[in-house]
Amino acid sequence: MELAQQIIKGNRTALGQGITLLESTLPEHEKQAQDLITACLPHSGKSIRIGVTGVPGVGKSTFIEAFGKLLTSQGKKVAVLAIDPTSERTHGSILGDKSRMHELAADENAFIRPSPSSGTLGGVANKTRESIILCEAAGFEIILIETVGVGQSETSASNLVDFFLLLMLAGAGDELQGIKRGIMELADALIITKSDGDNLQKSKNAALEYKSALHLFPPMENGWTPQVSTCSALENIGVFEIFETINKFDTQMISSGWKMKNRKDQNTYWLHHIIKGQIGTKKYQELVSKEDILKLELLLHKGETISQIIDKI
Repeated sequence: MELAQQIIKGNRTALGQGITLLESTLPEHEKQAQDLITACLPHSGKSIRIGVTGVPGVGKSTFIEAFGKLLTSQGKKVAVLAIDPTSERTHGSILGDKSRMHELAADENAFIRPSPSSGTLGGVANKTRESIILCEAAGFEIILIETVGVGQSETSASNLVDFFLLLMLAGAGDELQGIKRGIMELADALIITKSDGDNLQKSKNAALEYKSALHLFPPMENGWTPQVSTCSALENIGVFEIFETINKFDTQMISSGWKMKNRKDQNTYWLHHIIKGQIGTKKYQELVSKEDILKLELLLHKGETISQIIDKI
């Protein structure tokens, strides 16, 4: 299809149109969206996918802009998929990330796409996973997923990314009270933001406390030791070191085979998650009890899309 060809050529306008098609709830667009994913899938998978989470006000957008500008200055192509919370009352979203990252938004090597969460739990939008595939097909080497920042329900976001970055504030009460075990166990790096001016010493103290606390957690299955550091996005201090940490992680995970295994496991997670959401828990349990779910997993690992698999149920 023409839209897929334009996306693969790196056309940013076509990429935006493609994501809009994915997010459409019109029945006539579902088949087009499925065909688009099928066409783009063989051209995806070559990026580093990075999740960025943290409570509102921690400086996610400021950090992503500084980090993104550092990457584009090195010739990297960076896509930012920013999820904005949707109002339960009006069902609207502000979608203001482009205005918060105006310098990065104007960079020809960057693509910023705000999307409404539309009430989806887990800190990500319904179509974030498919949007990543389109961005990779368009040649973006680093995909940043900025989550809603809702705390404990961010676990779904970790099933989209290779590297999970947790941003924290110092001086916002008892630092160790701020540790939520569920999300802390997912983090590959913990960054104390706004580490400048009067906040510098507080940030250093918080980093030491978090380093001590992380020793209480069981070792990560992939053999990685979560890193703790401080940074100031405004003064561009500590940002390059975070990029070095992510590169080191990516190299280690590729060489150990973990990156490929993790993505395969993530695909399986989303297959189960989406099937359960679309056909209901009772029908899903029947698939599991009859082991039909294993046949569907096999189709997924052979390259069929989740939409194609659901059509066969």
